[in-house]
Amino acid sequence: MTGLTESGSAAAAATALGGLHGLSLWLLFLGCGIVTLCARLSFIIFFGKRKMPSWLLRGLRYVPPAVLSALVLPAVVRPEGVLDLSMGNHRVLAALAASAVAWKTKSLFWTIIVGMGSLWLLGWLI
Repeated sequence: MTGLTESGSAAAAATALGGLHGLSLWLLFLGCGIVTLCARLSFIIFFGKRKMPSWLLRGLRYVPPAVLSALVLPAVVRPEGVLDLSMGNHRVLAALAASAVAWKTKSLFWTIIVGMGSLWLLGWLI
């Protein structure tokens, strides 16, 4: 018997998932996987043997930075779930340091080193 069922959290988890458990939950996972596979495969099938227009290639260059920004920015400016742009938010300061290094060096390696180093250092100091 797991700790989840002993504490009654399994029922709470199933309720949080809309009552899904067992086979229904696995079918949901399978369905999500199939939808994801079809979405990714559609681009491979459609553009696999075709030359993409230059305007599309130019636009697709911005997808990775846009996705990364959408994933990172909320964690930086809303660390506790509330907007915090103050200098007391060490994540904002570390992000500014990493952004400056990225802009100056264009090096992913140094951007990560400076960003994580300043995040850890500021977290320790503040």
